[in-house]
Amino acid sequence: MALSAATDGIHTDFSEGMSYGDYLRLDTLLSAQSPLTAEHDELLFITIHQVMELWLKLLNRELDTALAHIRADQLQPAFKCTARINRIQEQLIQAWTVLSTMTPSDYLSFRPALGKSSGFQSWQYRLVEFKLGAKDAVKMAPHRHRSDLAGQLDAAYRAPSLYDEALRLLARRGYAIPAEVLERDVTQPYTAPPGVEAVWEEIYRHSGEHFDLYELAEELVDLEDAFQQWRFRHMKTVERIIGMRSGTGGSTGVTYLRKALERYFFPELWSVRGKL
Repeated sequence: MALSAATDGIHTDFSEGMSYGDYLRLDTLLSAQSPLTAEHDELLFITIHQVMELWLKLLNRELDTALAHIRADQLQPAFKCTARINRIQEQLIQAWTVLSTMTPSDYLSFRPALGKSSGFQSWQYRLVEFKLGAKDAVKMAPHRHRSDLAGQLDAAYRAPSLYDEALRLLARRGYAIPAEVLERDVTQPYTAPPGVEAVWEEIYRHSGEHFDLYELAEELVDLEDAFQQWRFRHMKTVERIIGMRSGTGGSTGVTYLRKALERYFFPELWSVRGKL
C-alpha cells in the first residue's frame, strides 16, 4: 500500500516505454566525463568545458537563425534569437565562476595529462567568432585533420558576419552604407569606414521613426556586451589559476585574452555613443 500511494498517478514501468533518461540519453551524456588522473578537480574541469560546449552548440544554432531572419528582413524573429543568445551568454559567464573555485595547485595536479589540448581549439567557439566577424584563417589550422569541422569553419569564414548582414539590411532600407562596406571581402576583419557611424547616429536620433532598426542596434550592443563579459571572466579565471603561464596549446594565455578584450565586433555602435 505504501508503494502504491507513493507512486499513485506516476508512471513507473519503463520496460517498453521511453523514460526521462532515455529521451536525454543520459547514459551517453554522463559517461562522457573520463578523467585521465585520480585528481579530484579534473572532473570539475571536464564538466565545465563540456557544459560550455553544449551552450555553444545552442548559441551557434540561434546565431544561424538570427542571420537567416536578418537576411529576410524579419527583425522581430531575429530579436527572439538574440535575446536567447544573451541568456545563453549569461550561463557561459557563470560557468567561469564555478571553475574559478579551482586553485592553482588543484589545476597543476592534473595539467600534464592535458597534453597539447586547449580551449583555444574549440571549433564551436571559432564558429561563433567567425559569425560575429572575428575572421582569422589561422584559427582554422587545428581542425585541418577533420574535413567535417574544417568545412563548417570554412563556410562561416567565407560567409557575411552578423554585422555584415545588419549593414546590408540598412542599405536595403535606403540608408547610405558605403559601397566599400557592401562589397568588401568578408573574410577580412571589419574596419570602421567613414559613413557607417553617421547612419547609426541617424537611427539613434530618430528612433521613433524606425524603432526596429534602433532595437537592432541595441540587441547587437547587448550581444557584444555579454560576449566581452564572457571574455573578461575567461581572462580573470585563467589569470587566477595559472597566472601569466603559457596555455597548454601554446597560446600566451592571459596576454592573448587581454588583447581580445580590445577588439570589437560592431565598432560604430560603440563609437556613436560619443556623438549623441
